[in-house]
Amino acid sequence: MMEKIRTRFAPSPTGYLHIGGARTALFNWLYTRHHDGEFILRIEDTDQQRSTDESTKAILDAMTWLGLNWDEGPYFQAHRVELHREMVQKLINEGKAYYCTCSPEELEEKRKQALATGKKPKYDGTCRDKNLKKTPGSVVRFRGEQSGVTIVEDIIKGNVIFNNEELDDLIIERGDGYPTYNFAVVIDDALMNITHVIRGDDHVNNTPRQILMYQALGFDVPKFAHVPMILGSDKTRLSKRHGATSVMAYKEMGFLPEALVNYLVRLGWAHGDQEIFSQKDLIDLFDLDAVGKSPAVFNPEKLLWLNAHYIKEASTERLKEEMKPLWPTGINTDDADFTRKVIADLQPRAKTLTELASMANFYFTDEIKYEEQAAKKFLTTDVSPHLRALVETISTVQNFSKEDIEIFLINFTKEKNIKFKIIAQPLRVALTGKTVSPGIDEVMTTLGKERVCRRIQNAINYIETQN
Repeated sequence: MMEKIRTRFAPSPTGYLHIGGARTALFNWLYTRHHDGEFILRIEDTDQQRSTDESTKAILDAMTWLGLNWDEGPYFQAHRVELHREMVQKLINEGKAYYCTCSPEELEEKRKQALATGKKPKYDGTCRDKNLKKTPGSVVRFRGEQSGVTIVEDIIKGNVIFNNEELDDLIIERGDGYPTYNFAVVIDDALMNITHVIRGDDHVNNTPRQILMYQALGFDVPKFAHVPMILGSDKTRLSKRHGATSVMAYKEMGFLPEALVNYLVRLGWAHGDQEIFSQKDLIDLFDLDAVGKSPAVFNPEKLLWLNAHYIKEASTERLKEEMKPLWPTGINTDDADFTRKVIADLQPRAKTLTELASMANFYFTDEIKYEEQAAKKFLTTDVSPHLRALVETISTVQNFSKEDIEIFLINFTKEKNIKFKIIAQPLRVALTGKTVSPGIDEVMTTLGKERVCRRIQNAINYIETQN
């Protein structure tokens, strides 16, 4: 019987959850769900200076928004320090770790000497065989192998071979008594029975040292999969200069979580030429053998395209909820039915919910502000009689439905013996203030008879005051 797959996502709470971290979490989550395993969330907060509760909350909020639910946790690494210390002591007792009293200044001097003579700047083992005791400020180093090789059997990269003589005796407990990242992560992964460690490939060089620690402690070594990094369009590592890197910044910019999830999974993973995946599709299809070895390039245009797709597909009720914090100040969305109609008009045209909110402004305002060029070109004295006739006859439309308005406008142009384009743009500018909007019949239906009549009358008044 196969062992149950257990993966983990283990962010440090020193800032927000960024795009790279979110993709790592997503790959872990999908791999676990695909194999009906367990996904563990662990907060690696042993860096007491930089870790904050605010960052922890930001990470948990981002995970929740993306729909990446965890089966266990969040565990906090700082609560497990005594466990880590016990394991440090075990290694010391077995001669697999030792105290080191070299000062930072001495270490820096050794590093410079090594570099000057063309050697690798690794620790030279000064304290390795001195059998020193703990003193204030002393650190504990792992006694690494000095010959042979360590092979990282990577699910994505294939085998990566490291010469043990290249690896130095890593510090596993700092002078302040706190474990280092590389040691704590081994203990926690082992004691939490993590079977697969899926993480960014910036961790590859830590892995041989970690494997040696698993072996020294008598733990099973998990399977490793190192995911290639995400690059910006200029092929450098993704950073703020390429756009937002925080997951929650995308929420604030009006992206839907399923669009971001769909986009992130395609950064490095593929299933044929398919671009759009539901969560169920992803759980059914995702596996690590389809993750590429090359870095992925972040393309904001592709993300916008996906977001537009998901906005189009979403229910107006869902979008109404998502948009609550995004409406500009001063817009009153208390009339839920009217707000739903506005969203329905605009959702086929919007790439983000913030764009939708700004496009919706003309629906909610009492006083239309006309774009200067639009008013000059279309709100003219020769269209005034047509607008006046429209106001007078529009009250005859019974249901004010899209179909009825279409019929009314066709009949109106026939009776007046004019082409629809004669009144189309003037009417659009009168109702919206702009030359681009959803279909006139849609806008009129949503605004309702009373608002339409008032706006056309205001346009007539505007023409009169201008001439």
